[in-house]
Amino acid sequence: MKPLISETIIDSKLERLFWLGVVLGLGLSFWYQVNQIVDGDQLQMIHRGYQAAYSGIWPSTGNAASVVGDVPGFLSTALVAVPLMLWDSPYAPIILLLAMRLAGFLMIDVVIRQALPDNMVPRLLLVLLLWLNPWIQYDSLLYNPAYLIFCAGLHLYTAWRLRDKPDFWSTFGHVLSIGFAMQLHFSWPLLVFISLYLWWRQIVRVNWWAVSAAVLVVIASLLPYLSELLANPHIARNEDPDTHERYIGWGAVHVYPVLKSLIYWLRYGAWAFPSKLVNDAGFDWLAAWGWLEYGLVWLWRIVQYLLAALTIVMALIANMAAWFDIRQHWRRRDGAVTDAVTWLLLYSFGAFWAMLVSAGLAPIVFNYWHLILIFPAAIMPVLIWVYWAFFKGSAVSLKPLWWVAAFFVVTNLVAISDSRKFSWQASYADQVRQYVDKEIGSARP
Repeated sequence: MKPLISETIIDSKLERLFWLGVVLGLGLSFWYQVNQIVDGDQLQMIHRGYQAAYSGIWPSTGNAASVVGDVPGFLSTALVAVPLMLWDSPYAPIILLLAMRLAGFLMIDVVIRQALPDNMVPRLLLVLLLWLNPWIQYDSLLYNPAYLIFCAGLHLYTAWRLRDKPDFWSTFGHVLSIGFAMQLHFSWPLLVFISLYLWWRQIVRVNWWAVSAAVLVVIASLLPYLSELLANPHIARNEDPDTHERYIGWGAVHVYPVLKSLIYWLRYGAWAFPSKLVNDAGFDWLAAWGWLEYGLVWLWRIVQYLLAALTIVMALIANMAAWFDIRQHWRRRDGAVTDAVTWLLLYSFGAFWAMLVSAGLAPIVFNYWHLILIFPAAIMPVLIWVYWAFFKGSAVSLKPLWWVAAFFVVTNLVAISDSRKFSWQASYADQVRQYVDKEIGSARP
């Protein structure tokens, strides 16, 4: 009994560390929000949300995309307007955004907890590789892609629940995860292609009544947008003349977009963070000591690039290990899966192919936020490989995780304070209030 009691105590301590990491990630996300430089997409969402909350004007279209026009507007407007109707504060939409991001992460945590139930280490790896990861934290802006982690979490969680039986509500939620993403960002086909692969592979059981019901709900929510699209077809196309040369399949013809997406897949599993985070950090608060400011800028870049190179190699090794594990399974259509980990790796494989197909079909070159829907799937091979290679035992040290956590926290703090989208001198609330006073009015009628 003593070993069992000891393991119980250890797991209890590790669970407290897990929740400490969750709270720390929430704190960092909120700090990112407070220090964001509000412009572009953020101002578009703020304008539509306040306009709906104050004047009752609900636009049918949302933010403008790079090439393919405007996304639907109802959901993205509601995500700002509804919280404002409950609490007239710039922070109200932020609270909802953080809650949705947390819900998405916790749904992924449920899957990891059930797929790797031996101990708490996989969940600690998840909180590090996903929740505290600067790739995800740097996306803490009030703009459409920031909500996509909720859609990704719901998609994975509902697919996981459909492994054994065609549950109505799980199928309904699975389709809605795609429908929500459809109204937020044009990267939603990524989720469609993953679902098609899982269904083709017969490792999910689908309730077709639920599919029909969810599709009807999604279509109903899109009616204002579809009506506007029929009246004004130009909203489906960017007005920039250069974009008119783009077409479906443009990415495959030009090759580089597909190659770039493959690089992003490896970068997501590594510490090769956005250039906006690394190259734009100037340590401006040290301007009084020019030599120290200059030295830290270069020390920061050297450390970041060295660790990026090292961890990309590790991400490549992890993905190769995942491939060797599933190479006998990925084409089988008998629904047979040997274990839960193999199912997770097959889901990740489906996301990998969804990324390549989407990059080939897309009329643009993807940037990192275009692929954020598959970020959880991209880290799965790394999480599983790291766990098996370094932590699958009873007498392992967790000290390396502390160093990883410290590195991520420091990286986030630097990005929060001084990067292209965030600054220690910025005040999100002041910027919103000034914009609303000038463009919409300071109070409800």
